[in-house]
Amino acid sequence: MNDNLTTNDRQLTTVEPLSNKTNFNKMKAIGGQWSVVGGRILICALVMIIFNYASCKYSFKDSAPLPPEVKTFRVNQLGNQAPYVDAQLAPQLTESLKQKIISNTRLRQTNDDDAHYDISGYVSNYAVSTTGISGASAAQNRLTVTFHVIFKNSLDNTQNMEADVSSNFDYSSSLSLNDAAASLNTQIISNMVDQIYNKIFSNW
Repeated sequence: MNDNLTTNDRQLTTVEPLSNKTNFNKMKAIGGQWSVVGGRILICALVMIIFNYASCKYSFKDSAPLPPEVKTFRVNQLGNQAPYVDAQLAPQLTESLKQKIISNTRLRQTNDDDAHYDISGYVSNYAVSTTGISGASAAQNRLTVTFHVIFKNSLDNTQNMEADVSSNFDYSSSLSLNDAAASLNTQIISNMVDQIYNKIFSNW
């Protein structure tokens, strides 16, 4: 009787490890399959995220929709042909306009003649007038700045255009023109660059 029990016990001891080993191998195989599937899903998800990010990057970069074939721009040194010349105005407008386009579009700056967008122009008016009278003297003056925009599209000549943009800036008559220009400098540059930019890119 004891011998039979001992034999059975040995049989059970032998069978159970085999069964556990088989189940473990099956579970390992299933786990491996899920790992492969999960890995593929993760890769697909990452690809979609990267693609969507790239798409969003370009869509948010352009403040106005641009034709996909347009890739480069050039801002030539802007000039000043106004009767009164502020020597710093044109260079500041040039650099600020470049930065405005770089910051708000996907376009790449170039100095090549074959730039897709070629931008030039000049300050055509820089004049002072009186806007307010206090007693017998002027209380407020107005500085009018006008810029003539010249835009060329090397990919579509029908989009070439020339236009004027203008803004007024009021200041106290107690200030000289040089002092007024210095105090209004940031406002003048920002306002004129915004107008030039909008005139060029609002067509799209």
